Amino acid sequence: MSDFFERSLIIHEQLRGKMGIQSRMPILTRDDLSVAYTPGVARPCEVIAADPMRARDLTIKRNTVAVVSDGSAVLGLGNIGPYAAIPVMEGKAILFKEFAGIDAWPICLDTQNVDDIVETVKRIAPVFGGINLEDISAPRCFEVEQRLQCLDIPVFHDDQHGTAIVLLAALINSAKVLGRSLIDLKIVINGAGAAGTAIAKLLRCVGHDPNVCVPVKDVIVCDSRGAIHRDRDDLAGYKQELLAYTNRQSVAGGLKEALVGADVFIGVSKGNLLTAADIRTMNDNAIVLAMANPIPEIMPEEAHAGGAAIVGTGRSDFPNQVNNVLVFPGIFRGALDSAAHSITEEMKVAAARALAACVEQPTADKILPDPLDRTVSPRIADAVAKVAAND
Repeated sequence: MSDFFERSLIIHEQLRGKMGIQSRMPILTRDDLSVAYTPGVARPCEVIAADPMRARDLTIKRNTVAVVSDGSAVLGLGNIGPYAAIPVMEGKAILFKEFAGIDAWPICLDTQNVDDIVETVKRIAPVFGGINLEDISAPRCFEVEQRLQCLDIPVFHDDQHGTAIVLLAALINSAKVLGRSLIDLKIVINGAGAAGTAIAKLLRCVGHDPNVCVPVKDVIVCDSRGAIHRDRDDLAGYKQELLAYTNRQSVAGGLKEALVGADVFIGVSKGNLLTAADIRTMNDNAIVLAMANPIPEIMPEEAHAGGAAIVGTGRSDFPNQVNNVLVFPGIFRGALDSAAHSITEEMKVAAARALAACVEQPTADKILPDPLDRTVSPRIADAVAKVAAND
């Protein structure tokens, strides 16, 4: 794994940035210049001035996404700031281009004040068709996303919803492999930040009928102090809200206590938290999706040694990579193509079902398609666009 770190550093030094701008219109003659710029460009400006909605037809707005971060929650590295966040945001931008043909641009903000972030994004929004919020820590990320819904373009915090969508797809196929019903699963989520909260919310609606909301059997969410239950008096507002649909039995104690008798472990926290002995306390044929990056909560071989039937991580070098790259390009492609004003819960569930369906015959080592499968984003985009059209 250290080889990946060093190779990445070398390639960044060589390229000095993983992306750039490519013109779609060649400028070879003075006539070309007159059409692309002055005087010709005045005409589309006049048309848009008369009807601002025409910007989507006449400019890059129809196919451009801003990848916005304040650098406060980057990968598993934490609050490393806007400059150190640039390589990740560049990476997100080139994945948008590679998998969905979307022109995305990294916007790393030198502020971690919610009001400043919201105001800045509002001011730059006219040129973009969508906003992908990235690596903004909880609970500020919830407020930022909510306050930006007024922009009338899709605003999507990928760490929350992208993670939740790909996780739901992984669970759909894991249950299929094991002959289980989603609604019978007892699930433990370790990590009560952006991703863990969004996963818990999306698991409220996983029934086989997409028109009927049927929650899983139970979800216990754990933070650094253990299970979130009704008798705790140290819960912030959003953690208190989790209790409306999680931990129905009010299980107390730490992560290891919560795991006893569970069917699924979902990790969105930090590495090396569990051992094979911990997995043995779960029910037979457990599902372990340990997604902390770059080190998962438990390594795959250790989870299998503990009896786990299906194991996934967030990494590219193990089977069953549960990673947002499978989701966010297609989500935005569908939203942009349908001129959606927002990304709804129905669109997220449709995306999860479409992603799961990309694996026709799932197995224990293949519950999700390969991240490099170029057929995935179009299928998700189509499912999302259909829901948007119905809405």
